[in-house]
Amino acid sequence: MADDAGALRRPRGPGGPWNGRAHGGKAKDKVWLPVTKLGCLVKDMKIKSLEEISLFSLPIKEYDIIDFFLGASLKDEVLKIAAAQTRFKAFVAIRDYNGHVGSDVKCSKAVATAIRGTIILAKLSSPCDERTRKIRLASPTPPIAR
Repeated sequence: MADDAGALRRPRGPGGPWNGRAHGGKAKDKVWLPVTKLGCLVKDMKIKSLEEISLFSLPIKEYDIIDFFLGASLKDEVLKIAAAQTRFKAFVAIRDYNGHVGSDVKCSKAVATAIRGTIILAKLSSPCDERTRKIRLASPTPPIAR
């Protein structure tokens, strides 16, 4: 009778009892599939730098564009984590020590989710460097048409 019960069980493969299926592991080879038109232009190397994007005031809606250009040089720092009742608020600043700076805030029920979301928002917030920001602020704005 014990032999019959063993025959009904699934065989355990090299992946353990799950037969090699993934269960919540991190993706090592994350491939970026662009969603926006700007993302496609960046991936096809039609746009060579972040300065070209900020020169034409194009909105960056994918944080992977920032990762594509700045990559490993981008450092993030969690400035503060505040807890209010059942929510956590994370404050994050990012920079690459070459003029690209970004910061943002996000509120979430879990600390890890708040930090991860804040890093993504900080990448999207102000990716243009200080020189183009100074040029944009120094240029005169047209009068408001009535």
